[in-house]
Amino acid sequence: MTKTFDAIVIGAGQAGPSLAGRLTAAGMNVAIIERKLFGGTCVNTGCMPTKTLVASAYAAHLARRGADFGVSIASPVAVDMKRVKARAQTVSTHARTNVETWLRGMDRLTVLEGHARFEGPDVIRVGEELLTAPRIFLNVGGRASVPDMPGVDTVSYLTNTSILQLDTLPRHLVVVGGSYIGLEFAQMYRRFGAQVTVVEKGPRLIAREDEDVSEAIRDILTAEGIAVRTDATCIGFKPHADGVAVDVDCTSGDPFVVGSHVLLAVGRRPNTDDLGLDKAGVAVDARGMIQVDDTLATNVPGIWALGDCNGRGAFTHTAYNDYEIVAANLLDGASRRVSDRLLGYALYIDPPLGRVGMTEKEARQSGRKLLVSKRPMTRVGRAIEKDETKGFMKIVADAETRKILGAAILGTGGDEAIHGILDMMNAGADITTLQWAVPIHPTVSELIPTILGDLKPAV
Repeated sequence: MTKTFDAIVIGAGQAGPSLAGRLTAAGMNVAIIERKLFGGTCVNTGCMPTKTLVASAYAAHLARRGADFGVSIASPVAVDMKRVKARAQTVSTHARTNVETWLRGMDRLTVLEGHARFEGPDVIRVGEELLTAPRIFLNVGGRASVPDMPGVDTVSYLTNTSILQLDTLPRHLVVVGGSYIGLEFAQMYRRFGAQVTVVEKGPRLIAREDEDVSEAIRDILTAEGIAVRTDATCIGFKPHADGVAVDVDCTSGDPFVVGSHVLLAVGRRPNTDDLGLDKAGVAVDARGMIQVDDTLATNVPGIWALGDCNGRGAFTHTAYNDYEIVAANLLDGASRRVSDRLLGYALYIDPPLGRVGMTEKEARQSGRKLLVSKRPMTRVGRAIEKDETKGFMKIVADAETRKILGAAILGTGGDEAIHGILDMMNAGADITTLQWAVPIHPTVSELIPTILGDLKPAV
């Protein structure tokens, strides 16, 4: 017998549980289906465990620098990887338990564990059960991509998920992929004490950022002893007596590097290949991303896609905003759209990179007349007091409208300080509004009005 609901939510990641909460509060009978771990990527294999590891790595790094602050440490700093892993697992477990407890106690909500597959545009199978609803919301997330690189199937490798299970220190961690996930793991494991090499196919790290940002990040990492091999034109893998030989075929340097462990951090893919989307007629693109319109609706009436599986954002905060958009439009009579979203994000190396809006390169390509200002973190009192002066702050504005187009803060507290700019951009305020704010001293944010006052025409 088919069970009927007002709505079905597939996936208990960032968007699904909150959406279930709004729908049930509106009087709907809802089913939520989760096939593995409640909380999704962020809680289990993403933000929460990795930022917990970043914090442990920072503590080790700061302890080694104790003498710089007049603090004497009697013996060499030791890292207990079992304790480090346990701490990260505890944070994830608590968050996952809280999500599951909340859902199981929610009125009008039926929680099902199992693999959901479409039997038709409004029918879902979970094991032997059939469910139907006029509204179906897909929040199925994504996983690490493992491209068909030469030899990859002949060696053991780690992904961002499996590396979380390590409780010993790799002798030499080779990170394949020089973007956000790869760089965070590279720095943390270097600070834990491993030898680390980053291998990137492109000419520079995090290619989506401006060149000055990429170069500054490379300098930060190499200063800590991380080897960076860019222009790795022919990445491949071979078993080696000491672990794995990774072919890099760079324009200079050794043609391969041998690691005891290899982390593949070369992108993500959506969990859409086993949902039976073809039976529902839901369109996907070449990467498997579910195609959605500006309101996150698919091509099939009554089906929406939220979070990493829709290709409209790859962050926890964009997934949550997907929920906000869908809920506002369905329940509040609003007309919110993804295209109205101002994208901000961060790279959690130390110091972090906070980013919002356009890069300088994107702004120049737009054909606008620009104003640009840039200041090193050596001019920031808070950074000087903490002896963390690496990085810089940069703002790009439209010379005619006098509105900020984008900003990058690579430096201590950059992931928090960027919100002052993000909020002004969301409010549609011009340069003067923020320039005449009176920020608190001593903070990183206090330099923002000064940078705005120094905006000059781009050359």
